[in-house]
Amino acid sequence: MDTPLIEPGTVGPCHVAPDALQGIKRQQTNPARWNGPNWAEFAAALRAQDIELQETSAARAIFATDAGGSAHGLAHGVVRACSAAQIAQLLRAAQAFGVPVTVCGGGLTTEGESVAFGGVLLDMSGMSRVIAIDAAALTVRTEAGIFWHSLAEELRRQDLDYLSAPLNLTSSVGGTLGVGGIDVNSARLGCSADQALALQVVTPTGDIVECSDTENAELFQRVILGYGQFGVITAATLRVRRYTPLRMHYFYYGSLRTAIEDLQLLDRNDASDYSGILTIMDCAVNVLVAFDSDEREAAFMANWRARIRGHGELGFGLRTLAHYALRPWKLGQAWYLLQRKRELFPELRRSEYMRGGVMFDRSVVFSRAVWKFWGSRQMVIPDLATSAEKFVEAAERGNAVCRRYFSHYTLYLVGIRLRPEHRAHYEMSCVPPDAEGWAYGCEFEPMLDAGVYSRDYLQSFKNEIYDIGVDMGASYYRFGGMMKGYIRRVFGDAVVERQLALKRAADPAMILNRHVIF
Repeated sequence: MDTPLIEPGTVGPCHVAPDALQGIKRQQTNPARWNGPNWAEFAAALRAQDIELQETSAARAIFATDAGGSAHGLAHGVVRACSAAQIAQLLRAAQAFGVPVTVCGGGLTTEGESVAFGGVLLDMSGMSRVIAIDAAALTVRTEAGIFWHSLAEELRRQDLDYLSAPLNLTSSVGGTLGVGGIDVNSARLGCSADQALALQVVTPTGDIVECSDTENAELFQRVILGYGQFGVITAATLRVRRYTPLRMHYFYYGSLRTAIEDLQLLDRNDASDYSGILTIMDCAVNVLVAFDSDEREAAFMANWRARIRGHGELGFGLRTLAHYALRPWKLGQAWYLLQRKRELFPELRRSEYMRGGVMFDRSVVFSRAVWKFWGSRQMVIPDLATSAEKFVEAAERGNAVCRRYFSHYTLYLVGIRLRPEHRAHYEMSCVPPDAEGWAYGCEFEPMLDAGVYSRDYLQSFKNEIYDIGVDMGASYYRFGGMMKGYIRRVFGDAVVERQLALKRAADPAMILNRHVIF
């Protein structure tokens, strides 16, 4: 454990995986806890500037793990963010005393990226105010600690809505912009980070900077999809749109490949406003297609409905019944599918936000139902992101891994429309370098239910998914934290060294989110 892992192609210790267990391929443990000698002096410096630092066990324990529930750490103290000026003071003191700062928004990471292993935990939830809404320009200025569902509520009061947000709306805006943010309309509108017009950022050395594609553009490019390495996002100006209810259609498949081919057909031809795939194992594959207007829905029905190969709920149910009638040894699987349908479908059609088959509040569905049916005390969600051409193979190979490890699992697949002008944002991110036009991502999530799995078992599962990405030249949405041993294999030494040099220049003491990527 004292000897750092040496990565192929590097000289000396690897800067992105110093804490990997020896003898177990790419298995990452919690980073070593920071126990620097300067904490008392650092704490005194904060209090001298009237920054409230909480050091009680109760305050620190709140942030001991993240949504993944596999990584556990304990900060020396917690600071609740209240202003950019306060964060700037904190980061300047951290640089001076060499104290790590870990930023936590919604805490929805699954690989320990928002868990502090010593040092100070910066809780961004204190900065959750909508600053200004410009209904004429269709923009909103908001503090970055706000959750997406809270932002949606504020926008709705002016008949507005966000464009693209993560599937789980209990994510924070700032955290999402740092990693991407994928919605079921991302195949048309791009990821959440693409909606950012301007940011207020506190740099690792404590400067407060406004940045955009035209002002301090280099910082903007590094912070967007930068995994919190180059600054703390404290405020963001986002594009928004007029609010529209949506009408959802579900098409069911018994073949994952066929479903993906149809999804990509719809995306290439701009045939829907929302599209994605959600499965129960690979037995019930659902392509969801939704529309913001009657005109777009009518055009789909006239031009594209006959060309996609999915079945309606009744037709698919009859085919499934016949399938299992001929395979009685699989009746346990059939029962699981039926129970899952009985629990999930009513939640997606509740009368509070569904009227006449139209969904009037998608934010409730995606913030409440998603977490209720896919969350648990432990979540493991490895993923693969590829170009459109490689995606069927990547999804099928990942699905085969899921089948070997777990009885029940779900896949979430979605496209991301890429903007050529945003290429500079994508160098080391979830967007694969060979993707043009669209990238596609698939999350592989075991349904752990009440099961208890060893950490080694779950890590082996994740490793097999990530190995597929290495083999195919893909990327990942969650490539940091405990999985950062893959970074050099995926992006190559040249890209990693370039980003590492930028990080060292921006963060001389390497204190900001230091265990996430570097």
